[in-house]
Amino acid sequence: MRTAILVDGGFYRKRAKYLWGKKTPEKRAAELWAYCSAHLKHEQKFDDRSLYRIFYYDCPPLGKTVYHPLLQRGIDFRHSETFSWTEKFFDELRKQRKVALRLGELSDDYAAFTINPAVIKDLCSGKTKLSDLKEEDFSINFKQKGVDMRIGLDIASLAYKKQIDQIILIAGDSDFVPAAKLARREGIDFILDPMWATIKENLFEHIDGLMSQWGNRSKKQTT
Repeated sequence: MRTAILVDGGFYRKRAKYLWGKKTPEKRAAELWAYCSAHLKHEQKFDDRSLYRIFYYDCPPLGKTVYHPLLQRGIDFRHSETFSWTEKFFDELRKQRKVALRLGELSDDYAAFTINPAVIKDLCSGKTKLSDLKEEDFSINFKQKGVDMRIGLDIASLAYKKQIDQIILIAGDSDFVPAAKLARREGIDFILDPMWATIKENLFEHIDGLMSQWGNRSKKQTT
């Protein structure tokens, strides 16, 4: 019996940082491997199961200069901590045994700094004035391309080719539903791990189980 573990990278990095704090690229990569291994160990309690592969889906970090309206100058993300951290993290994953890195594209043509929603609410209500704005009130906005598509294609390929018997998907949204339906029709046991984030009730009918594996989380479930 073989298990494939598919990881929505952007979701994992965000949740892992929330649950277990900031870590070096090396430690975050080791943490991901340990997290996936915990899933496999849990499944081995019920039958003879081996790891087929861990598929990690993400996009390259933003590597361009974007104008910041408050600072009134361009910010070169190629020299940012996030850029170097992400590049090193990907390199660490490439060294891991049985880890396949699936990188999409970053749609950065319209990358821009936007005011955080909570700050906009305060501005509109009069609690905050434009002159009160700080650099941390802004966040960079851009879109990923191809990540969800790659996840769906890999699920379909694994199911049709009968390469695995079980898929464990570490993700938090509902974009996987069509692929999950296909996999289940092909007899694949489909487990969703939202890392203790709340999922929509109607997703339960499209999966065979819900399991957030590690028991040593440091924060409570959150949306």
